[in-house]
Amino acid sequence: TRFVVSEMAGRATIEVKAEELGIPMDGPAVNKVIEDLKRLEHEGYHFEAADASLEMLMRRATGWTQDQFRVETMRVVTDEASDGRFTTEAIVKVWVGDTLFENVSAGNGPVNAIDAALRASLRSSFPHIDKIHLVDYKVRILDGGSATGAITRVLIDATNGDRSWTTIGVSTNIIEASWQALEESLIYGLLHAN
Repeated sequence: TRFVVSEMAGRATIEVKAEELGIPMDGPAVNKVIEDLKRLEHEGYHFEAADASLEMLMRRATGWTQDQFRVETMRVVTDEASDGRFTTEAIVKVWVGDTLFENVSAGNGPVNAIDAALRASLRSSFPHIDKIHLVDYKVRILDGGSATGAITRVLIDATNGDRSWTTIGVSTNIIEASWQALEESLIYGLLHAN
């Protein structure tokens, strides 16, 4: 059930949402969610449109940490060839348990290349990652007066065929905002696949 986060005036609304999601929350966790929501919304996050990111925020407030994988590094390189065509590659190093996976993938742009490299790094440990499909990618500039230094909000819609979800990333760096939303989308999808 979607609800308007900015209207969360009280603890009761957060507690109802936590119960709906099956997340046990005590008083300090509810307080942390309230504090985090206020801070993040001030930074440009918009949780009304990002149900999965809200759930992950609530889980983290209880002390939960995702342990499926840990990204060591992510790098994106875009080159222009002499014929004017652009090529993009992403290099991702990911720990799954005590094993380091490193993959280089090409894409039709930075986000596509990052997605391909991250999935390639995770596929052998999480074969069901191939059921997770990104269905929409939206970018919004939050402070147009800053021109190319503007804060960017990225929303990623995804599905596994059974459920759909949306995650969010916010940064002055569009690649970082995209990475935040993409990584959280895959974490959410893997969490709910188990």
